Amino acid sequence: MPAYAKDGNIVCFFQDAAKFKARYATLGFSDKAHLDDGAMWPSSYALTELTAADEARIVELVKRALS
Repeated sequence: MPAYAKDGNIVCFFQDAAKFKARYATLGFSDKAHLDDGAMWPSSYALTELTAADEARIVELVKRALS
């Protein structure tokens, strides 16, 4: 599955629904990602389809995670 790493650490990964026999695909972030926002924030997102708006949000999240 595709993933993005920084300094040898995985910060973002994709899990295919079919491969993992899940209801939806998942875009997840490790604790190495820079997405902290207060005391609670999502570490993964369910994907049922990919729209242009979703793609833009993913790009934003990946850039932030790798910063």
